[in-house]
Amino acid sequence: MRPDIYLLYLLLRLVSFFPLRTVHAVGAWIGRRSLHNRSRSARYTAVNLRLTRPELPDDARAVLLRETMEESGKSVTEVAAIWGGGAEKALGLVREVVGGELFEAALASGKGVIVAAPHLGCWELLNYWLCSKTPMAILYRPPRIQAIEALLRKVRGKLAPEQVRAEGAGVRALFKRLGAGGTVGILPDQKPREGEGEFAPFFGVDALTGVLLPRLAARTGATVLFSFAERLPHGEGFRIHVIPAPDGIDSTDLKIACTALNRGVEQCVERAFPQYQWHYKRYTAHDRADPYKTINPFEGGG
Repeated sequence: MRPDIYLLYLLLRLVSFFPLRTVHAVGAWIGRRSLHNRSRSARYTAVNLRLTRPELPDDARAVLLRETMEESGKSVTEVAAIWGGGAEKALGLVREVVGGELFEAALASGKGVIVAAPHLGCWELLNYWLCSKTPMAILYRPPRIQAIEALLRKVRGKLAPEQVRAEGAGVRALFKRLGAGGTVGILPDQKPREGEGEFAPFFGVDALTGVLLPRLAARTGATVLFSFAERLPHGEGFRIHVIPAPDGIDSTDLKIACTALNRGVEQCVERAFPQYQWHYKRYTAHDRADPYKTINPFEGGG
């Protein structure tokens, strides 16, 4: 591990000694400062809230924006604490599991399991929880700084998922694992490259949606479950949710399948709306106006 990366690891270790309540309080402050400064992430979040919650009056949307930015800040600081403290300490923060029997039943069926994990709540803790139940592979793109991979291997330890690169050989490995009754994890809300996805409604607005998960489900017959780790208030810990996928997610009609996929993400998000990664530019496409350039996100104070 490079010296600078090792120093980063030591910083993570230091953060992990603070109570989660303190870690979240610092994160919430960072989120409020980002909103006050009208940062890029705050602007994108404000646009997304206008698109997805158009029925809200400006004052209510302003409150939701503040809550969302606070949760966004918490997601940054808590990752440092989760990584720095290690898997066992992190799993000790799980206070409740809702729908865990669905995951156990899916594993017992032997048909393979696809876990759709949106950018919601604490996804690193979810990784630990899933890998504590069964070996798992996840599709990923290597970090821009290659040395970060060594840090991730160290902090994730023995509960690290197998990382499969998002390329042809990696995708074939996912099909093979599912065919053998294994478990894979996929980000269902990762925007694909132009020409590689299908447009489907997401909170009432068409969004380019990935087709890999529906294709995996259709070809393997694996069970699809949605899951996320909800952040509890006041640093009390986390609640794991496991939710069945909507009907149609394994349809060979990709429009039907992607609509079901986005509906599954929506069902997760509605359980903890401010904890979603709303600063992500989900609604861009080459054949339409860019809402992040055309919408005044702070008009009316929202």
